[in-house]
Amino acid sequence: MASHIMQIDIVSAEQLIFSGEASFAVFPGEMGELGIFPRHAPLLALIKPGSIRLHVPGTEELESIYVSGGILEVQPTLITLLTDTAVRADDLDEAKAIEAQKQAREKLKGRESGVDFAKAEAELAQAVAQIRAIKTRKRRLPITH
Repeated sequence: MASHIMQIDIVSAEQLIFSGEASFAVFPGEMGELGIFPRHAPLLALIKPGSIRLHVPGTEELESIYVSGGILEVQPTLITLLTDTAVRADDLDEAKAIEAQKQAREKLKGRESGVDFAKAEAELAQAVAQIRAIKTRKRRLPITH
């Protein structure tokens, strides 16, 4: 493997959503975005719901993948992300995400009895992250580095 690329594997509970090479990647870390380049120091990190952005060699735009959160392991030439849910941004349903956001906000307003507020907050965070992933993908982020 060339020193300017790294292998990235994104694995959801259902399938391997991405396995390929990238020259850099950005992950939504719990404490902020993590930009990873080849030969990065080993790292374990928690990932929150959001978009992963990958620069695949030979492409002009960033690959965008929504994840529901997960655990990121970084080695100098290999990155592995284990997540419950991963969906390519192009495959997300905007209307469904907006409806999920609306329902989560209604739950948080306390209009339903017996609401699990932690679950409702997690649902809201995921819906907001999906909407953000859709909007980011619509802008078709060009490569800037």
